[in-house]
Amino acid sequence: MPGRDYLKTLPTKVRATMVACLMAVAEAPPKRFAGGGYWEAMHGEMTGWFEVRVDGKDRMHHRLFCRLDYEAKGHDKPLLVVIAGMSKPFRTRFATSDYASVRELGEEYYAQNPRSIG
Repeated sequence: MPGRDYLKTLPTKVRATMVACLMAVAEAPPKRFAGGGYWEAMHGEMTGWFEVRVDGKDRMHHRLFCRLDYEAKGHDKPLLVVIAGMSKPFRTRFATSDYASVRELGEEYYAQNPRSIG
């Protein structure tokens, strides 16, 4: 549960904004949430992933990496799954290896069905 653990470490305002965004996405019809500037579809090697993007104090960018799971056994609705989170300073980029580690965690999640949900 790296995503949940990461979320717990964030400043209160950033965490609250991210949780509010996640709740809005979860309550919206699948693939219908516009995002309000916080929820963004990713591209390239991260196609199929979404990120919740919230900026905090000291010009830090905080990101939650999420998937919509349409194939989880025992669930009639898609699951909104928070896989991982990372922060980075203003005007910097995550390394290719950072994204690879997020995808690896996603593969670990999808390797089991029924899913390991915590």
